[in-house]
Amino acid sequence: MKLGKVEFCHFLQIIALFLCLSGMNQAELPKSRSKPYFQSGRPRTKRSWVWNQFFVLEEYMGTDPLYVGKLHSDVDKGDGSIKYILSGEGASSIFIIDENTGDIHATKRLDREEQAYYTLRAQALDRLTNKPVEPESEFVIKIQDINDNEPKFLDGPYTAGVPEMSPVGTSVVQVTATDADDPTYGNSARVVYSILQGQPYFSVEPKTGIIKTALPNMDREAKDQYLLVIQAKDMVGQNGGLSGTTSVTVTLTDVNDNPPRFPRRSYQYNVPESLPVASVVARIKAADADVGPNAEMEYKIVDGDGLGVFKISVDKDTQEGIITIQKELDFEAKTSYTLRIEAANKHVDSHFQSLGPFSDMTTVKIIVEDVDEPPVFTSRLYSMVVSEAAKVGTIIGTVAAHDPDVSNSPVRYSIDRNTDLERYFNIDANTGVITTAKSLDRETNAVHNITVLAMESQNPAQIGREYVAITILDINDNAPEFAMEYETTVCENAQPGQVIQKISAVDKDDPPSGHQFYFSLTAEAANNHNFTLQDNKDNTASVLTRRNGFRRQEQSVFYLPIFIVDSGSPSLSSTNTLTIRVCDCDADGIAQTCNAEAYILPAGLSTGALIAILACVLTLLGMRQCFSGKSFNRDPTC
Repeated sequence: MKLGKVEFCHFLQIIALFLCLSGMNQAELPKSRSKPYFQSGRPRTKRSWVWNQFFVLEEYMGTDPLYVGKLHSDVDKGDGSIKYILSGEGASSIFIIDENTGDIHATKRLDREEQAYYTLRAQALDRLTNKPVEPESEFVIKIQDINDNEPKFLDGPYTAGVPEMSPVGTSVVQVTATDADDPTYGNSARVVYSILQGQPYFSVEPKTGIIKTALPNMDREAKDQYLLVIQAKDMVGQNGGLSGTTSVTVTLTDVNDNPPRFPRRSYQYNVPESLPVASVVARIKAADADVGPNAEMEYKIVDGDGLGVFKISVDKDTQEGIITIQKELDFEAKTSYTLRIEAANKHVDSHFQSLGPFSDMTTVKIIVEDVDEPPVFTSRLYSMVVSEAAKVGTIIGTVAAHDPDVSNSPVRYSIDRNTDLERYFNIDANTGVITTAKSLDRETNAVHNITVLAMESQNPAQIGREYVAITILDINDNAPEFAMEYETTVCENAQPGQVIQKISAVDKDDPPSGHQFYFSLTAEAANNHNFTLQDNKDNTASVLTRRNGFRRQEQSVFYLPIFIVDSGSPSLSSTNTLTIRVCDCDADGIAQTCNAEAYILPAGLSTGALIAILACVLTLLGMRQCFSGKSFNRDPTC
């Protein structure tokens, strides 16, 4: 089998080391004395073991057991009377001893990285008596290292970052390789580092593994990532040493070394004059080769005739400058605007300010385009008033609108009938004069909100709209009446001058100075003997009794006509009838029952008496019919 150059060197190294160690193991050390040894009850002087510190070369590949060393007692005269016994770690399984000669051999391949040494014990026994001739002795077999482990980067592969434009010698990252060989013996575990890939941009310190920059002014915008291959070699890098590699990915992190630049010195945008306020007119962007916070922008309008009409802000996601409208545009007033806009970095590194200002300027011209606009009214909201007594055709007011375009097309007017379903109003299509078309009633609708349309004659699709609020002025056209339907009672035992009801009035009209009502009994009822009325001068009146001794059996219901007059001009009046029921009341004046009770006629009541009673009832019914109308006793038959 052919051996490579490296394998051959290893083989020679093993042979030389083996020969050296074999000679060391066979060389006897000077004798030493120990404590007296007692045998058969008689003391005698102990003779010393004769042995060396044993070494055995790891990774032995031979077919025969590997000689380790020799144990010998000076009691042994070579006549075969002494027998050697081995115990402890690996005895019999790894290490064997010739019981006659004391020679120790290793029967298995050993690996120092698995176990660096073995602790064993030896005894010399009398072969006939099988009793020790020497005390048991402990010794160590040390596994001698060979260079059979390459360096390994346990933490690799590595990633690291370093700011772009860093000076030469800036530390990037430290790599570390470990070697499982014996660091205390030879150079098997002494590692040196070298860079196999990544020059001339980076270097590595041979002893420490610290990677550093090797070129100045490395530019992230030109190349932002480098892949390095680092080698670690043992034997201090000499020929025959073993090596391992790892990769290191180095990313250049950004610094703000690039100012923003507009791709163009000027821009132009066309916008219609009808564009609403807050609409976006344009987006512009200054290019910046940096990234992240180093590329964040600020925009501002520094000059131009559109400072108050437009504003610019930044889109934080795209870093664009967004130009929006702050005021309405009007082609007829101004057809173009010029803006001088600056873009600047938000975060500037003072180290790079020597490169120049970190800002740039551009010019934006905005052309306003004419749009066929609908007619515009001279007022935002028209307010008109008209009396509810106005006759049909009465002029209420006039609206006016014009075409704002250069063409100044004539305008025609109409009312949006969805806002005037009852068609109370008309408008002159040419003049904009609004008139009444129906009689108006303030009590039905006090304010009419209508929409007037203004349409261009040349382009009927262009329609302007405006609101007109028409307030109806009140006239005194409603008479006052009771505020409610009163339930009035009088106790049978009521005294004269007792207030049995307080009344008030309402009026659908709405006079500017408020209502003032006047109360009285009608002329026909003014002199009745039952009740009277007192005007309280506060829009209320009180009904009082004029006598006592009311009896339900005689008359259970009274009808009192009350005359109410308002303070309008001219004033209006009405007669309202108050129904008063006679009731049986308790001691506190609380009505208990108001029904007329039936009475049993006394025995022997004559037919004439019955006729008289019936006549009285008919008379009362006739009086009730007379008092029930609004005009008291207007019928001459009452």
